[in-house]
Amino acid sequence: MAFLPILQYGKELIRTRVKKGDIVVDATCGNGFDTVFLAELVGETGKVYGFDIQEQAIIKTKNRLKEKNLLDRVHCIQESHEEIKKWVKHKVKAAMFNLGYLPGSDKTIVTKGETTIKAIEALIHLLTDDGIIVLIVYTGHDQRQEANIVETFLKSFSQKEYTVMKLQYINQINHAPYLIAIEKKNA
Repeated sequence: MAFLPILQYGKELIRTRVKKGDIVVDATCGNGFDTVFLAELVGETGKVYGFDIQEQAIIKTKNRLKEKNLLDRVHCIQESHEEIKKWVKHKVKAAMFNLGYLPGSDKTIVTKGETTIKAIEALIHLLTDDGIIVLIVYTGHDQRQEANIVETFLKSFSQKEYTVMKLQYINQINHAPYLIAIEKKNA
């Protein structure tokens, strides 16, 4: 059996946790594929909060959700993920991030370490026991600046409260993405 692509590992981590009726966050809607994945997982009784600063991303995401008849379970918000605590008032089972830029669009519009940290801080307080945050980290857009900021921040997390994992293929070229997962331990 071959190794899975990094994004697929991230989805599998989330798939093992999320049940029908859960509340989850897509911190970077992008082209909407992860938002659709999350909407299918939470079912009709669950809710997805999807964030993106780009109108193009929100439009693409809504169109994908409409095609799959899933729009009613997703709240698409055209705002930075650093504003999560302004919009999400419920406990969250899982959150996904794809750091970097929106594929096929303006490559100067990218996620930033500082705003990603604010989003993680908000989500940590909203996360249920055994909840999970998955970040797919792309580094080609900024020579690892965002990745270094985020990793330095996550290294400070108490191992009594959280498990933070990094999964990376080390023989890949062209700035291959890698995965960081944050698991909140049971109280």
